[in-house]
Amino acid sequence: MAPSIILKTTTNDTLTSIPGIRVGHYTDLEGATGCTVLLCPPGTVGAVDVRGGAPGTRETDLLQAHNLVEEVSAVVLSGGSAFGLATADGVMRWHVERGLGYQSRSGVIVPIVPAAILFDLTVGQPGSRPGAEAGYQACEAASSNRVAMGCVGAGTGARIAAIRGNDRASKGGIGSASVTMTNGLTIGAIMAVNSVGNVIGEDGKILAGLRSKAGAGFVSVLAEMALMAAETSATENTVIGAVATNGQLTKAQAQKVAQMAHDGIARAVNPAHTMFDGDTLFALATGEMPADPTFVGAYAAEMVAKAIRRAVRQATALAGIRAIADG
Repeated sequence: MAPSIILKTTTNDTLTSIPGIRVGHYTDLEGATGCTVLLCPPGTVGAVDVRGGAPGTRETDLLQAHNLVEEVSAVVLSGGSAFGLATADGVMRWHVERGLGYQSRSGVIVPIVPAAILFDLTVGQPGSRPGAEAGYQACEAASSNRVAMGCVGAGTGARIAAIRGNDRASKGGIGSASVTMTNGLTIGAIMAVNSVGNVIGEDGKILAGLRSKAGAGFVSVLAEMALMAAETSATENTVIGAVATNGQLTKAQAQKVAQMAHDGIARAVNPAHTMFDGDTLFALATGEMPADPTFVGAYAAEMVAKAIRRAVRQATALAGIRAIADG
């Protein structure tokens, strides 16, 4: 990270430190699932980059740089696998009721609500998955307060390195981080961590992930994959999230930021971007001040890695899956 003299100390070091962005969670602890909504101020430019081999998404084609619409109303991160994409319907209803969204040439307002999901269907009660009402409730709960982290929202049923089942997995969750420069430029991230790979700490050691057979300590997912080479994998995982800035970015520049931000996943998860992951990152720019996309992208990657590590440090045991605090 660049010298600390360019950084400004703030009381909120999460995504909501970006003016105008609000975050709300819907959490179902019994079902071990939920969703998280990012509400964007008018005029927010959105883009996306998908790196995982098993993504579940909505409106990602629209966000490609060569397509027409730039403005994003909200972003949804949800559990529930493909069923969880229905949460975006509730988010759209919330916006329509308030007259918020993209104004088409015919005058009809259409909220633009991209979404990505993670697989948590084998964690909580069978059949539990968030739907449209969950998305609506997450909007109602949205605020500019410091983002709640751990087993909330889209991170409620998240787990890490479950290739040998929930007994040897670690509890995942949702995390957020941000940094503010002395000129007011702010860059942040929010991540729902449900990865195939282990989460790697700042020191390069395994922070959370696949537990050893003996139950003490963690073992390499890569090594375990080699042992399992002849077996059929039942892995169903992903890391999804968003990065944002109050800087001015074009749609193409925002897409480059999303691409660079994926480096944060690769730094904090090993292995990352597998065929069983749906790794998806949205990028948002609210346009308050000039910004260099390379600078924003570099810091976005740092915030992604920090948010991933925060997610597992804040997670607590749920549905029989141990958190790192449980040893």
